[in-house]
Amino acid sequence: MLFAGSDKDGVAAGRITAAYRRWAEPRVIEGRVYRTNAGRIEIDSIRQVNPDLIADNDEMLQLADRQNAKDVRRRLRGDETLPTWLIRFHLVEGPDPREELAASAELTPADVEDLTAKLQRLDEFGRQSPWTLQTLQLIQANPGVRAADLASHVGRDTAGFKIDVRKLKNLGLTYSLEVGYELSPRGTAYLAAL
Repeated sequence: MLFAGSDKDGVAAGRITAAYRRWAEPRVIEGRVYRTNAGRIEIDSIRQVNPDLIADNDEMLQLADRQNAKDVRRRLRGDETLPTWLIRFHLVEGPDPREELAASAELTPADVEDLTAKLQRLDEFGRQSPWTLQTLQLIQANPGVRAADLASHVGRDTAGFKIDVRKLKNLGLTYSLEVGYELSPRGTAYLAAL
């Protein structure tokens, strides 16, 4: 989830703990932690609502930092025929475990074996198989290159490529940059250990 303008500051400060989104289907799952441009949030609940039935005295308006129901409807983006979702969340304090993992360049043989097994599983169940080692090597050779350019280099669609790189990031192997990616210290150590 991304937050725009003052919403970003409100979420980062913990003042905003609810958001309305117009999505074809839920894009977040209750109980999961997500990284956003305002920090990490944990989803407390998500439910479909009818934006035409939101009342001006609804307590969710204040939690979403909206003046009234009309303000909620005015700020909704996307196709008006899509369902509207009310997401409740809270800010997660403390360091991101993925960042701590990515920063660790000390890999034991057991760490290498564990990572290799996880990457093999990703290869087995991916649409592009095998892709993990190829993608790590591609990022290592091309840090800071746009995802679209990297994807076209290996004949892949950009959206699927980005999803796969996110899986590598979840294992602490890559960092996302303003443009493109780079290997994390853990990713660099893993390739060196192979």
